[in-house]
Amino acid sequence: MEYDPSQFRGSAQYYLRGRPPYSARLAAVLAEALGLDGTGTLVDVGAGPGTLSAQLGNLFGRVVVVEPDPDMLAEARRHLAEHQVGPAEFVQATAEELPRLGLAGARVVAFGQSFHRVDRISVANAVHDLLADDGAMVLVTHDYRSQPRGPLPTEPPVPHHEIRQLVRRFLGPELRSGTRLVRDLVTERFEETLARTRFGAAETLVAPGRTDLVRDTDDVVAGVLSMSYAAPGLLGDRLEEFLAELRAFLLSVSPTGRFWEWPGDTEILIARTTSA
Repeated sequence: MEYDPSQFRGSAQYYLRGRPPYSARLAAVLAEALGLDGTGTLVDVGAGPGTLSAQLGNLFGRVVVVEPDPDMLAEARRHLAEHQVGPAEFVQATAEELPRLGLAGARVVAFGQSFHRVDRISVANAVHDLLADDGAMVLVTHDYRSQPRGPLPTEPPVPHHEIRQLVRRFLGPELRSGTRLVRDLVTERFEETLARTRFGAAETLVAPGRTDLVRDTDDVVAGVLSMSYAAPGLLGDRLEEFLAELRAFLLSVSPTGRFWEWPGDTEILIARTTSA
């Protein structure tokens, strides 16, 4: 899949504030599963602003952030510095360019909600080649199908469906990611894809989601603008008109400007090297 540099144009500044976090237990679950002890190299591919690197980085001795978008890479530099993750290296490159980056011997190569945007078979096989003997490829996603466990806040949920309908009014009935249609980005479940690579069968773990995530209007707006299908670059000169309608709608849903969000449990797909 050829990289499309327009897909997140203008979104980088909104990503960290707008995207819901992974499970607070993600690092602990992964450390136990893989025996991580603060050594080895983490390669975070399609890292965006370094969300996954910041949460997992201290489980390793070295972190390499690989991201093709220069604005996202700049955000990642700031984010990892704030979280005191290091030593860290930042490489502007696509997943398809992994074979030429000299990263052989990595302990973990991770994709945080980015594997669906790459040439999945060839990239997975390339990852297999650069992992250490005890290495693993790790895919981290939100499982929106999961149901929250425990008490729920009283605030209204973020009205995602209605927000997407507003985006469609401004940008057309088919949600786009840059020059592609969103519905074309994923054609099969990741474990099915990995089964057709040198990894074979993968293991799925779950880290419990955060049921207490309450967001304000600015957080929700940032979340919308962080999505490729509503990126400021797509909205162009209609951005301010869109934001005015979005904020008015959100106010009608929650006059207090507070919303509850359930991003689901965090799903962790682990594919190990054949010699592990």
